[in-house]
Amino acid sequence: MEAEEERRAQQEARDSNVHRVDPYGFERPPDFDYATYEEFFSKYLVILTRRAIKWSKLLKGSNTIKKSLKVKRYIRKGIPNEHRALVWMVVSGAQAHMEQNPGYYQKLLEGEKNDKLVDTIKTDMNRTFPDNIRFRKAADPCLQKTLYNVLVAYGHHNKSVGYCQGMNFIAGYLILITRNEEQSFWLLDALIGRILPDYYSPEMLGLKTDQEVLGELLKLKVPAVAELMERHGIMWTLVVSRWFICLFIDILPVETVLRIWDCLFYEGSKIIFRVALTLIKQNQAFILEATNFPDICDKFKQITKGPSVTECHTFMQKIFTEPGSLQMATIDKLRETCREKLIAQR
Repeated sequence: MEAEEERRAQQEARDSNVHRVDPYGFERPPDFDYATYEEFFSKYLVILTRRAIKWSKLLKGSNTIKKSLKVKRYIRKGIPNEHRALVWMVVSGAQAHMEQNPGYYQKLLEGEKNDKLVDTIKTDMNRTFPDNIRFRKAADPCLQKTLYNVLVAYGHHNKSVGYCQGMNFIAGYLILITRNEEQSFWLLDALIGRILPDYYSPEMLGLKTDQEVLGELLKLKVPAVAELMERHGIMWTLVVSRWFICLFIDILPVETVLRIWDCLFYEGSKIIFRVALTLIKQNQAFILEATNFPDICDKFKQITKGPSVTECHTFMQKIFTEPGSLQMATIDKLRETCREKLIAQR
């Protein structure tokens, strides 16, 4: 039966303009809905073309971008792939850090290594995107070597974090977009060092805090779902931890993840809450059908699939309307109380 499905999917792929492997090197799964995707992408292509023209006018061949309401609006509507690496580098502060530290990345690669750290990273190499042809050993060039270098350099740069699972996927995405080892290193530094503090430290206190913050925000914005979780005694970490650790990689479609990251680099961690709240709020009725623990977990897996998340342009418009007002001051206050609670529980 599976072989038959695989054969049918391959046939549909041949009949379709959408390839078996996406532009980023990921193989599409056997059950990939080519017809729906093609319908979406033909419309999205028009938007991408229009955005590319606007971005080219905005940048005018320059490498500088000043933060403004116009730039924020442009980023929310999506950065064209040809400008993505540059915009991420500039708006995240990674470009400035790289320019202020010439030769630093190379020094990290040439310096003395922590054997335990190196072994841990090596172990994760083959587990990173097995469905991506560019990360396979047979690929030329094989991105595993680039990924290894970025992670080893980062582990020695930020010794308090070193390396933890999840970082390999994030670094892998950065490499696919920038196609530049050093830029990927500095973007990883922007994410782990500044945008998501304490997410990847050994105790992961920042990550645990933000999952609790999401729970508190849901009490305010989607109380029925919060009440369902409480009634069944389910901790938020059981259903959303991978959303936070992997920043939606392997949870949402690639193009949607990249659109989220466009905003994450510009607006910061608040975006993660906006995405999580939107996923839950727009699927509230569906989640509330759940009657037990496995059912709830299954519903949370299902809400990250289907046309509502594939149509990334519409989805990104929703994350700025669906959750309503979300002030950074509110998040900071909640972070403070949730962090204190977690520390008291140790």
